[in-house]
Amino acid sequence: MLTNDYYRFARQCGATHAIVHLVDYNNTVNQPIGDKQSGWGFALSEPEVWSVPFLTKIRREMEQEGLTFYGIENFSPADWYDVLLDGPKRAEQMENLKQIIRNLGEAGIQVMGYNFSLAGVTGRTEGPFARGGGISVGMDSADQTPIPDGVVWNMRYRAGEPDKLQPSCSHEQLWDRVGRFLKELVPVAEASGVRLAAHPDDPPVPVLRSTPRLVYKLPFYDKLYDLCPSKSNCYEYCLGTITEMGEDDLYEATRRYALAARLAYIHMRNIHGHAPHYHETFIDEGDLDIRRIIQILHDTDYEGVIIPDHAPLMTCDAPWNAGMAFALGYLKALL
Repeated sequence: MLTNDYYRFARQCGATHAIVHLVDYNNTVNQPIGDKQSGWGFALSEPEVWSVPFLTKIRREMEQEGLTFYGIENFSPADWYDVLLDGPKRAEQMENLKQIIRNLGEAGIQVMGYNFSLAGVTGRTEGPFARGGGISVGMDSADQTPIPDGVVWNMRYRAGEPDKLQPSCSHEQLWDRVGRFLKELVPVAEASGVRLAAHPDDPPVPVLRSTPRLVYKLPFYDKLYDLCPSKSNCYEYCLGTITEMGEDDLYEATRRYALAARLAYIHMRNIHGHAPHYHETFIDEGDLDIRRIIQILHDTDYEGVIIPDHAPLMTCDAPWNAGMAFALGYLKALL
């Protein structure tokens, strides 16, 4: 999707900035659902797409179409699986992540989003859950099927051994891993002028596929920040996921985080229900008061990026484009 046609589509919808996925999702099995053995498919390690020349090329192509290349979302599981699992290649992979951050800074890209999770985004269903039968995703229960060997973050990084499972891990061990990750990477991000942005666990449940989760309640965002206080330790603030949490202080927390300049960028989508029982809706029909959120961001002089996280597919010849155009138009009108 990194093409002039998509850049022009985004500009025509009123977008000014772009968040990019460089992870190869093309080689997938029914993304965003996936299957229990291989998730979304095989994760690839592609050093060239993280290089300064490639990143600079994409940035310049976007600029020619009137877009700012603002940030990247997600490392490839193939590049940091032993950081997540605390495996033998951890040190080597951390050095590679540091170089990626340096490359982003040199290429003029401000933000690197990440999701420090063993199960990743998984356990969802798909169906005509949105208004008028629009196809969207949801959740019926917290899937606890153990993760096979060779899979992390809902993608397969190697073939794996039959009948063997991903190594077990406790909440305490996972918090230790993310703390070490931040303490090593945040100083590099600071020096490079890059902000690391943590996505909350989607779906936000304490345990998924028999693995622990980190930010499945809003107070855990504060805990994550306190591990390594820094202007480069920020949040990829997914309001759909946060609404799934059922937190009473969602709006006040948004105001507080915006005032503290911890919101690197914001995912905007809407849902009905709470995890583990919810479904996604069109942006104007769910439980989240999008207008109130926009007002809070206006009042707090938020200067980051807002993006439609994803949107229901609409019944037409271009289901994805129509769904995203509707979400972008609604946000543009509110702004």
